[in-house]
Amino acid sequence: MKKYLVALVVLCLFGMSFSLKNTMKPSILERIANANGFENWKNVREIKFTFNVDRDTTHFERKWTWNPKTNDITSESAKGTIRYSWSNMDSIAYKTNSGFINDKYWLLVPFQLVWDASNISYEHFEKAEAPISKKLTQKLTIVYGNEGGYTPGDAYDFFFNDDLIIQEWVFRKSNQVAPSLITTFEEYKTINGIHIATMHKKDEGNFKLYFTDIDIKSNKN
Repeated sequence: MKKYLVALVVLCLFGMSFSLKNTMKPSILERIANANGFENWKNVREIKFTFNVDRDTTHFERKWTWNPKTNDITSESAKGTIRYSWSNMDSIAYKTNSGFINDKYWLLVPFQLVWDASNISYEHFEKAEAPISKKLTQKLTIVYGNEGGYTPGDAYDFFFNDDLIIQEWVFRKSNQVAPSLITTFEEYKTINGIHIATMHKKDEGNFKLYFTDIDIKSNKN
């Protein structure tokens, strides 16, 4: 009789655990990533892009090639070409990689919410005024931990509609109250299932940050 009771208890606990797993809703971080095609990232074998910044009359750019399966990276800029791997970085590669981390973050920030989830705290607001458009949107605030990474302790405010596609963001260095940078997310393109904002503009001044030559190679093609 005791054996049957133990088996019944174990079966009930397993059923409850299975039920909880299947009814658990994804976090807002996962939902934003999924809205931008995160489920297709597992198929990406290579991504190329050019990171551009136009400020007044000046232009800056650097090109990247990244294999996310092996984390081999190629950097092309006015200073030359550098190839390195995350598994083996010298001082030059480490310095170059800070630029890659920055540029990749701009390009794939919806996915970074999932990739960095273990090192951020976050708060989701159902209604908030977007700083540039002044429209009523949803808002997600994330704050990075004080250890690790190139810019620990930084904070970001994301503004998005019910479709979970980011429209604007605020960067706040070291989680200060005053904004360090505010830009739009515009001119979205979907390439092999990956949804990317290719243009970012400030509300004032002659500034735009944008991506060109985006090429995403998938295992599916």
